[in-house]
Amino acid sequence: MKVKQRMTPDPITITPDTTHRQAVALMDKHGIRRLPVVKDGRLIGMVSQSDLVSSAPSKATSLSMYEITTLLDKLTVDRIMTTPVIAVDENCSLAGAANIMLKHRIGALPIVRGEELVGIITETDIFRAFVEVMGGGEPGLQIDLGVADERGQLAAIANALAGVGSNIVSITTFEGEEATHGILSIKEQGADEAAVRKALDELTGVEILEFRISEQDCEHQFGKSR
Repeated sequence: MKVKQRMTPDPITITPDTTHRQAVALMDKHGIRRLPVVKDGRLIGMVSQSDLVSSAPSKATSLSMYEITTLLDKLTVDRIMTTPVIAVDENCSLAGAANIMLKHRIGALPIVRGEELVGIITETDIFRAFVEVMGGGEPGLQIDLGVADERGQLAAIANALAGVGSNIVSITTFEGEEATHGILSIKEQGADEAAVRKALDELTGVEILEFRISEQDCEHQFGKSR
């Protein structure tokens, strides 16, 4: 899947001469935490909510409210923005974008078409896609398998599940602790739990690591409601 399929298109942007107060007002109005900075149609930087907070006067300042307001009306984003800014092409894969965000420890990426800014993708968009790929929120059985790294194993598992009437909602592979084995995470629906377990137990080179109903039992709350 490409980032253009998950990005927020036509993001709200600002110019280098946008003031600190104007940027804060835009974020508050639209409920966003990042603003791409554009000059003459070209992306030149990025301003985040944390940039604005860190550049504002401390609450412990001796400045009056009038002085603070005057200061923030004079402070423009070209003095606090992150530049150069890392961006990706609209045809970049979601996995590629996620890897770049991890590598550079950033929470969002502007999306470009050539030099034109066409969208933005955030860690929330990546998480949402990950949950969808893993079948999160869908009812059914969540099965984690330790699988020997041998040709034909995936086909054998799929055939075994199909044989007991199982519908595979999602299937994802992960590296195992040993190079000779991987982990296969499957969300399935429609089959009898005992029949699924029996079918998988009969396979060679497959070990059931975890077998549970959906993900809904993972959520807990602590503390008192206010």
